[in-house]
Amino acid sequence: MKKTTIVALLLLSLNCFADDLNPSSLAIESQWASIYYKMPKGRQEAAYDALLDKATQLSKRFPNQAEPLFWQAVILATNAELKDGLSALESINKAKDLLVEAINIDPKTANGSAYVTLGTLYYMVPKWPIAFGDNEKAEEMFQAALKINPNGIDANYFYGDFLSANRKTKQAQHYFEKALAAPSRQEQIFADTKLKDQVKIALANTKNTKINGVKHAFLSLLHSASAD
Repeated sequence: MKKTTIVALLLLSLNCFADDLNPSSLAIESQWASIYYKMPKGRQEAAYDALLDKATQLSKRFPNQAEPLFWQAVILATNAELKDGLSALESINKAKDLLVEAINIDPKTANGSAYVTLGTLYYMVPKWPIAFGDNEKAEEMFQAALKINPNGIDANYFYGDFLSANRKTKQAQHYFEKALAAPSRQEQIFADTKLKDQVKIALANTKNTKINGVKHAFLSLLHSASAD
């Protein structure tokens, strides 16, 4: 099954808490995966809304913790794919704010994946005045993630995808190769396997001098907002 770039990222980010989250957070992770992979599309939006309520309540129970904020951002960003342009824009704006808040609490949230997620949003959503897309900020976020986790699969793959989208093909290939060489982690083997499948495709594209650069579904979802 073909997965969008951001969903692969979100899945990886969700799993990276597996050793540390309390049972309530682990239950949210399990429900998120069940919704995305098993539930019919027509029922997903309502299910995500219910799951977001649970994540919000978890954040209220642990107000000084970054992880519940990250969970909210993940659910909002995933659910945005199912919404119309303006509603999707509202969701990803809120997701961005939650990621910033989580990083302010703990810059190493999700072992750098909070920065990766934020960087990916910065380069995949439209630029102002439609949304907050900003390649310079995306670069900053990816560099911050790589400082925290220089050999991580997600940081290297998504930075490579960013470089590829900006026609820096040789540089992108270097980071794709690093991502592919990273060992899969036993506690999140499913997520790593899914992401490495995407890495292999991206690396093949760079070797064939093809530019990946395919924007995320958010672009089409938000495109209609430009007319308002």
